[in-house]
Amino acid sequence: MQTLYCSLGRLDYQSAHKLQAELVERRRHQCLDRDLFLATEHPPVFTLGRRGGRDHLLVSDDFLADRGIDLLPVERGGFITYHGPGQLVLYPIINLRLAKLTAGDYVFCLEECMLRLTRDWGVTAARDPRNRGIWAGGRKLGSIGIAIRQGISFHGLSLNVNLSLEPFSWINPCGLAGVEMTSIASESGRDLSLSQLTANLPLHLAEVFGGDFKEITGAELLLKQLPG
Repeated sequence: MQTLYCSLGRLDYQSAHKLQAELVERRRHQCLDRDLFLATEHPPVFTLGRRGGRDHLLVSDDFLADRGIDLLPVERGGFITYHGPGQLVLYPIINLRLAKLTAGDYVFCLEECMLRLTRDWGVTAARDPRNRGIWAGGRKLGSIGIAIRQGISFHGLSLNVNLSLEPFSWINPCGLAGVEMTSIASESGRDLSLSQLTANLPLHLAEVFGGDFKEITGAELLLKQLPG
């Protein structure tokens, strides 16, 4: 059975979160009969994971309000992080039990997808067992924060492509003090777009997770014109 892949373009965080919740319920009750990967980017937003992280916010709420940036608590793992334009965010809605993936296996696969995307642009990155995600020269390049509800995954990964890194200086990213963030554009010295980076994403997902991938449009997804 084909796995679905949908590029949503830029979507505000709260709309994406609501969409994920709906799809998790559909997948859990088998109204959606296959796994689905959502690729998107968000307007500027900070999110707090299950482990909190407000104490790792280094600026005031008024500072964020003046810039029109929300601070939202969510149910993913981890601490505080930042999402913004120029960052790939991938939300896999996967029945991990059917896929026979443990949580650790699943995180490893998400890291592998990011590593393959970075290699496409000549960037050498690696895992660090002290903190999940991917790193380049001691700088964090991609982050992972997942949630699992009755065997169905949601939330996922964020990979810095060509975004402004300044907002990361307003936090201790992922609860790590003194950590520098980086992007594929910074590491490669190339001015790439998010669409250029994601051109090979369905291929890499198929390689890592197995199976055939079918691309659907955001309109099909939002109108619930899905198989199952």
